[in-house]
Amino acid sequence: MKIDWKIKALVAALVIAGAAYGGYQYYTQQQEAKQATAVETVQAERRDMKSTVSATGTITPVDSVEVSPKITARITSVLVKENDEVKAGQIVATLDGTDYEAKMNKAQYEVTNTRSKYNRISYLYSIGAKSQEEMEDAQFNYDTAQSNLVSAQSDVNNTIITAPMDGIVVGEPQTVGTMAVQGNNSPTVIMRIADLSSKQILAKVDETDIGSVKVGQDATFTVDSFTGKTFHAKVSKISQTDTGNTWNIKSSSSSSSSSSTSSASVIYYYVTLDVEDPENQLLPAMTARVDITTASRSNVLSVPLSTLKTDSNGSYVVLVHPDGTQENRYVETGLYDDEYVEILSGLEEGAVISSSYTAKKTSSSSSSGGSKNDRGGPPPM
Repeated sequence: MKIDWKIKALVAALVIAGAAYGGYQYYTQQQEAKQATAVETVQAERRDMKSTVSATGTITPVDSVEVSPKITARITSVLVKENDEVKAGQIVATLDGTDYEAKMNKAQYEVTNTRSKYNRISYLYSIGAKSQEEMEDAQFNYDTAQSNLVSAQSDVNNTIITAPMDGIVVGEPQTVGTMAVQGNNSPTVIMRIADLSSKQILAKVDETDIGSVKVGQDATFTVDSFTGKTFHAKVSKISQTDTGNTWNIKSSSSSSSSSSTSSASVIYYYVTLDVEDPENQLLPAMTARVDITTASRSNVLSVPLSTLKTDSNGSYVVLVHPDGTQENRYVETGLYDDEYVEILSGLEEGAVISSSYTAKKTSSSSSSGGSKNDRGGPPPM
């Protein structure tokens, strides 16, 4: 009886072991099949491609002016309002000229008085009754009075504010009663006039992209006010200095602070683009999100950017042969856009390449940098 029990136990153990082994084999085969079917592929195809540089800028009129007074006086009338169209030379506001008119009248009296004295002394000098010095003093006083009159007349004339250019009044003008102050640093802006028929974008381009931007390149841009609509522009000017003039150490308060600011911040350059706005929809100060076309190609061989990998030997794709075997095929790349990369050599049209990615089963694969290093990416342009 004891022997029979041992035999039965041994048979049972063998059956269990066989079943476990068979289950393991089945599981392994299923996992291998799943991995085999998980390999996704794409074909190298021809398409039109273009590379762009993205930037953000502000829409501004090409021509605009701030109307400020040449004298200090209180505003007595404003003859235009926001959005009014004005012509160059049109009277748009007046200033209180009471004091300036009084000064002009006084200057006019001085001219009359000094002229009479000059004529009298001139006659006496001609007959030898006055000296050369007295004659010169009379001439000087008369000339000075004339100069003062011209200045006083100019001040009176400057109480009449005229539009310096054709355009539209942008924003609300100052109100009547405001003291308009002249000055070079912070004069009172009575109103702003802009020619809204021609606009431009002042965009900031990162230093890593500025080398690709050239005058004459086409661009598209969008604004939040018109969702889904694309506007067109063209690069007209590229600034030769960065937005902060960080290169000019002499102009900064200290070279050390300038150097620390330059190294800690991103360097941008201003790029001016002329805007096409035939419907006059765009308004000053709108934020424009610009894509400048730096290069374009037609009917070029390309693969998805996600399939391109790199290692120490260069860029490659994983070529999938008809029998399912794979090969790392090194390629020469050309143009890049947001989704695809141009293949100049190393691959033929219709070639099947792997578009799937499997992380390495190592302890480092769980780190944030493991998969990125294995996958690779496009080399810098």
